[in-house]
Amino acid sequence: MVLLTFNIVNIEAESKSSMHISDEERLQITVDNTKAILRILDIHDVKATFFVEVSLVCNLQNLIKAISSQGHEIAFYHKNDTLQEIENTKKSAQEFLGKQIRGIRRKDHQLPLESLKMMEFNYISDIDNANILFPFKRLKRDTEIHEENGLSRVPESISPYSQLPYNDFVFQVLPMKYYRNMVFETLKNDEFVLIYLSTWQFTDFNKHRFKIPFYRKLNSGKKMEDKLDALLSWINEKEMATSRMKDYIF
Repeated sequence: MVLLTFNIVNIEAESKSSMHISDEERLQITVDNTKAILRILDIHDVKATFFVEVSLVCNLQNLIKAISSQGHEIAFYHKNDTLQEIENTKKSAQEFLGKQIRGIRRKDHQLPLESLKMMEFNYISDIDNANILFPFKRLKRDTEIHEENGLSRVPESISPYSQLPYNDFVFQVLPMKYYRNMVFETLKNDEFVLIYLSTWQFTDFNKHRFKIPFYRKLNSGKKMEDKLDALLSWINEKEMATSRMKDYIF
């Protein structure tokens, strides 16, 4: 099973030289990038899970409704939010969506499992920092879903052969032929592959002048769209099953 997921997050990088990119412009870039992803998913009839940064939910209601109406799952992405902010946002999102928010993704910051269970989350997706040295730091792998305090804890997927994780950075820099082989070989060993990408990777950095490392510009923008399109074409060609997170877990 291929679990395709996306983190809806704004670009935090500073703008170049004297150029100023406002919060409204950053938000619009995120909206445009997400719409590009949705178009590709629609072409290939693939459903995914979108983890929306908690602080952006109130400003992205129309986009979130559009994502949900196309059959994709909405979940939360936690960065620096308090438990109260998460709870309030969850209630608001469920009200305007008319659906339960089942999942939350976290990176670095830990959240009390008891509190998340009380908010009626069903699963947690744990991810790590993804930078140029990160892939070489993974020496252990645990790709099984564990139950803890009534919550399903879903770890990152890691290739059993190359030991590379399926994070946004790895997808961006690896040649598609190698990435496809990695997915194929992993599914021979594991029951699922959890892939995650971030909306900021689909930004045209020639148009929007952000200060980001050179290796993060590689294959960004339209090239990321092409890579996602190529991956989904291959998945459908090989008749691989795909699923939203909540459907697979429950």
